[in-house]
Amino acid sequence: MPSRPQSPRTRRVADRIQVELAEILTLRTEDPRLRTLTVTAAEVNRDLSVAKIWVAGGSLRKEEEPSVLQALGRAAPYFRSLLAPRLKLRIVPQLEFQVDHSIENGARIEQLLREMKEPRDE
Repeated sequence: MPSRPQSPRTRRVADRIQVELAEILTLRTEDPRLRTLTVTAAEVNRDLSVAKIWVAGGSLRKEEEPSVLQALGRAAPYFRSLLAPRLKLRIVPQLEFQVDHSIENGARIEQLLREMKEPRDE
């Protein structure tokens, strides 16, 4: 997930990329594995040349991650071409995709906390 503070402009661009890319994945992608992905975050570097995109999917299994990331990487030029008119930037950032594990980590922590609250039979 994004780690460093961003300027207001880079934050706005990142937020816009996140919204637009989520719509593109849902409506304009033919690969069914990509249609179910959720864009959880985006971060753009200072000069707007690279955008890191975090994705998660409810049905995305650990063993599928490399193939899904590879498919996203191959489709990145297509996504950039669809983003260009939507973002109205002179140069659209290169897209780098990563799987966001924070949702499943949060679910695991929640499960552990529930187990701690349950009375134990001793």
